[in-house]
Amino acid sequence: MLKRRKNQPNATAPADSASEEPVSGPDTPTSSPARRSHGPWDSSERDVDTDPTFLDLGSMIIHGRVGIDIQLPTEGDSDITGAVVMMTEDSGLEMRAFASTRSGGMWDEVRAELLADVERRSGEAKEVEGLFGAELHVRLPMELPDGEAGVQPSRIIGIEGPRWFLRATFLGMAAAEPSDEGLLMECLCDTIIKRGSAPMAPREPLILTVPSGPVVADDSQA
Repeated sequence: MLKRRKNQPNATAPADSASEEPVSGPDTPTSSPARRSHGPWDSSERDVDTDPTFLDLGSMIIHGRVGIDIQLPTEGDSDITGAVVMMTEDSGLEMRAFASTRSGGMWDEVRAELLADVERRSGEAKEVEGLFGAELHVRLPMELPDGEAGVQPSRIIGIEGPRWFLRATFLGMAAAEPSDEGLLMECLCDTIIKRGSAPMAPREPLILTVPSGPVVADDSQA
């Protein structure tokens, strides 16, 4: 099911913040195009025009599946957004795409900024080697509905493609118990980015558009 909701600050996934760019050392994990051998894909690499289970959001094409609730946070009454959230009963996946340079390297910069932001917010973060290279496992303090202190986990993955960068943030159980398998990871790997050929500044968001109809999911994809 596809839903549109008003955008709200995400306390689980730190936003990019301005900070000095650190110099990556020789042992610092980095992402590379080779990490995309199983997706996500560039629009030049995969064609799904005849598959009705894929939902075209403009600059991003996602795979609708049984058991997935799709949300597009928008500003006010606008049908324009920069993020898509795919939800299961206990987990979520937020994806945001940005323009990048031909030489890449954006994830190294963004990752360092996210680490600094987590520290500023008195959270915890560790950098680990994952399916797509370096990723962040984050725990941020939060107040639970009953007023008790709690922790919000997130797993943040950066993936670089041809002149684009995709930031994927896993939430809920998918972050508390990270795995390179599962329904949401399959959704991430099936995602297709349509960056276009127009000149864009690095880090400029690739805007998504809200389609008029619901996503169609085939039971065989469950």
